[in-house]
Amino acid sequence: MMATLRVTQIKSKVSEKQNQRDTLRSLGLKRIGQTVEREDDAQTRGYVRAVAHLVKVEEID
Repeated sequence: MMATLRVTQIKSKVSEKQNQRDTLRSLGLKRIGQTVEREDDAQTRGYVRAVAHLVKVEEID
């Protein structure tokens, strides 16, 4: 079974560049405090790295 990442938006996207806003949307995040669970793969890791300053990430089994 593949690991899962729990990604929570902790900061506003308002003052961020458009590509970072788009990345949050691709992760499924729309508002501060919202949490999504995504498969831990290379694509998701790349998304998280691009917006690392806006999100909190936890690995879950």
